[in-house]
Amino acid sequence: MLVVQATACATGGTEGAEPLRISGSTTVNPVAADAAEALRAEGVAVTVDTQGGSAGGLAQLGSGQIDVAMSSKPVGDDDRRAHPGVDFTATEIGVDAVGVVVRREVFDGGVRSLTREQAAALFEGRVANWEELGGPDLAVFVYDKEPGRGTREVLDRYLYGTDGKVPPPPRSERYAVVGGNEEARAKLLSTPGAVAPLSVAFAAGYPDLAAVALDGVEPVPTAIASGDYPMARPLLLVTNGPPRGPAARFVDYTVSDQGQALVAEHGFLTLADLDGA
Repeated sequence: MLVVQATACATGGTEGAEPLRISGSTTVNPVAADAAEALRAEGVAVTVDTQGGSAGGLAQLGSGQIDVAMSSKPVGDDDRRAHPGVDFTATEIGVDAVGVVVRREVFDGGVRSLTREQAAALFEGRVANWEELGGPDLAVFVYDKEPGRGTREVLDRYLYGTDGKVPPPPRSERYAVVGGNEEARAKLLSTPGAVAPLSVAFAAGYPDLAAVALDGVEPVPTAIASGDYPMARPLLLVTNGPPRGPAARFVDYTVSDQGQALVAEHGFLTLADLDGA
């Protein structure tokens, strides 16, 4: 768990104040953590962590444990049914893409694009060797995400549709479940022949990793902004009702020019990028 504690300095006038509590998506976390650091200089006390990913953040918001949930998936009917007294109000701060990310030797060996059916076969454990998909003679190892993670839900929606039945995980020594983006990236970097769903922004800058095209569409900014790439998703800050007080100050900062610069710095599309699509 990554925890960022931003406490006010003595001159800020908020010593001893109850901090603004933020938790959830590991994808949104880098932006939120940097925003918390910026607001610390202005006297705002903030705690940011990534307990449970998107689903965990929404559940904590629903039970009143936190003030702002970070989510890389839309608030669903299940979330609302679980917490009927909560007015889940989402503010979009940017857009990310989930990539089917492979090791560079797999990509350079010929696996540069997958169809929906091929991707489903991979994550269902029905592909044992990359040769079966036109790649190198190398065993496949799948790292999937935990249920409830925003990344996992985006992948499932692409593979099986909104109402499609998700099959149980395969019983295989070549399949494992991981948590946040950092863990998934570390497993990819250390496992030859690995594949995992991963935020494209978290794969950027790592030459040993590559995101394949899906149905012939690469996860490039223009395709993400236009909606042509099939695994784009919003980055959200969710509150119980319209944000108020310190939560409003935090949300307002992330959609300001300064906050949007942080969104771009971490490799995500900004609100302006979407407006220009």
